[in-house]
Amino acid sequence: MSGHPRNEGKGDCCEQTHLDSQYSPGYYWLGNNTLKVPLVLHKENRQRLVSQMLSKHKDQIKENSFILLEGGKSTMQYDTDHEPLFKQERYFFWTFGSDIPDCFGIVGLDEQATSILCIPKLPAEYATWMGEIRSKEYYKSIFLVDQVLYVDELLEYLKSKNASTIYTILGTNTDSGSTFVEPQYPGLRESFNVNNTLLFPEIAECRVIKSPKEVEVIRYCVDASVSAHKHVMRKIKVGMKEYQCESEFLHHVYNEWGCRNVGYTCICAANKNSAVLHYGHAGEPNSATVSENGFCLFDMGAEYHSYTADITCSFPSTGKFNPEQRVVYQAVLDASVAVMEAMRPGVSWVDMHKLAERCILVALTKAGILVGDIQDLIANKIGSVFFPHGLGHFLGLDTHDVGGYLGDCQPKVHSLRTTRTLKAGMVITSEPGCYFIKHLLTQALANPETAKFFNVAELEKYRNIGGVRIEDDILVTENGCENLSKNLPRTIDEIEAFMLK
Repeated sequence: MSGHPRNEGKGDCCEQTHLDSQYSPGYYWLGNNTLKVPLVLHKENRQRLVSQMLSKHKDQIKENSFILLEGGKSTMQYDTDHEPLFKQERYFFWTFGSDIPDCFGIVGLDEQATSILCIPKLPAEYATWMGEIRSKEYYKSIFLVDQVLYVDELLEYLKSKNASTIYTILGTNTDSGSTFVEPQYPGLRESFNVNNTLLFPEIAECRVIKSPKEVEVIRYCVDASVSAHKHVMRKIKVGMKEYQCESEFLHHVYNEWGCRNVGYTCICAANKNSAVLHYGHAGEPNSATVSENGFCLFDMGAEYHSYTADITCSFPSTGKFNPEQRVVYQAVLDASVAVMEAMRPGVSWVDMHKLAERCILVALTKAGILVGDIQDLIANKIGSVFFPHGLGHFLGLDTHDVGGYLGDCQPKVHSLRTTRTLKAGMVITSEPGCYFIKHLLTQALANPETAKFFNVAELEKYRNIGGVRIEDDILVTENGCENLSKNLPRTIDEIEAFMLK
């Protein structure tokens, strides 16, 4: 990975090619001080996938078998001729590193992991409106594949190789509940035996365990996001609009780090809006004004080479915590620290969630907001009133990355995006939170079985805080974990010192 953490100068990039494109042979790079990503990353991904398939299913996979993937399709916005900015389907990108729409990809299930990228044959007028039509050889040199074909040559290629079985993806994303759509290619099923059961769990598991090169791209996304969050914390003033804070983040990651996209819609929630878990959507578009005593919860992550960060910072708008804000923030920070101290291979993520919940309940009891024995609070699900989401999720090409319920996981637990046992190479968010959500508190106080655990008079002092979330991006290592976002100010003293400079 050239120039870690940020590339200095042109390196060994082919200058003329770079002037024309974000790609040079074998690299993705946006110039200046951005990260130069070697596209051998994706060649290694293909080799990992083939090795996993052959080692686990050697007796089932016949000679001349192939993996077939379909990339994302170009679309128009509703009935207009406007083409939204394309984002590649993530399994395809993981395998080939190509952000070209309307492609297919073939990988041979052999020791060489022979790779064929199938690109669309573009009409001549494309060159007028969209730019130069590149040759097959150009794409072969860029993406480090063995061969480039046009999409309409795919079937004949497979026939020429006497393909025995074609392996495609069919499975359900456990975060969205959506089913992955198999490749749709005319004549494929009529011509070949197609297996859609073996590939999905193997390619998803490969994506769960990040390679060292993948980790470096994620680390760059995290560094960009940390830099931008700190920039926003320095810029924020009472009276600003939430969207102005979002704008500062977006400009910083693009202008300073080359991150054109973010991994998800920015959540810039001030005041009571910080109790809305996924604020910032079209119905709540980061449009409120930051108030004098407001507490800010900003959840934003930069994307680079399609990998993303996911980081949340919580802080008072003035840079100075009041007593109630201190209590709630410290409760969440204690949970965050406890989890990171306990994280290592072999640890259950369910246990980590329970640890975070217990820390928050202990702090709220000490503050007098809750009363009663901690075990009784847990048994009556009081924790989910204040901490209604899971502790975290896998992170990579998707913000909520794949593989949450594969392999060795326990049965699905409500609100948890995974119940798996941690393994080295996983990248996962740790995001404990404590929120004062009106309808959850109303429900709890209306039920005599749960209302008895609340000191209502004390609770009222905290309702206006909204919510606190501390989200870090964590790499599970062989002996523990590494907090990739460790350069953020996190303690109360650190935040106040940083913001009041």
